Amino acid sequence: MGKILIAYYSRRGENYVGGVVKKLKQGNTECVADKIAALTGADSFRIETVKAYPAGYTEMTEIAMQELQSRERPALAGQIGDMEQYDTIILGYPNWWGTMPMCVFTFLEAYDFTGKKILPFCTHEGSGLGHSMEDIRHTCPGAYVKGGLAIRGSSAASSDSLVQEWLMQNTFTN
Repeated sequence: MGKILIAYYSRRGENYVGGVVKKLKQGNTECVADKIAALTGADSFRIETVKAYPAGYTEMTEIAMQELQSRERPALAGQIGDMEQYDTIILGYPNWWGTMPMCVFTFLEAYDFTGKKILPFCTHEGSGLGHSMEDIRHTCPGAYVKGGLAIRGSSAASSDSLVQEWLMQNTFTN
């Protein structure tokens, strides 16, 4: 088996969790990405934007909707030096407006994923994976997109067994 990369976008600070807006020291998606890293020993890459989103949750969702409507591709603060070394990408993101944040599209469009496995996981508060799986397939037509995992953000901290089962089903088999 080749190398695995965990690439994820996560939002710290104000988030919608369990029906209320809470301030989080660690974003829900980052929490799950850390669990995956501990189980797999994979390399991790945090997708970060050059321009920070507003600190307030409501303001951030308004910007996220504007980006989605205009199909904006926010500039990223970093990149993967040698994507060729990875054959499996575990891709994490929160579900924003039914799909991935636009910065995750920026990340996907920056590399050639032909022949690579992509294992998507998202955190959400009721909308599951939305149409993000279809969006990944459309954005990365040469990739093999495997079964996605949707975890409620309010359950991210206690999702160990769910994450482990998903990895067993998807990471180590074709």
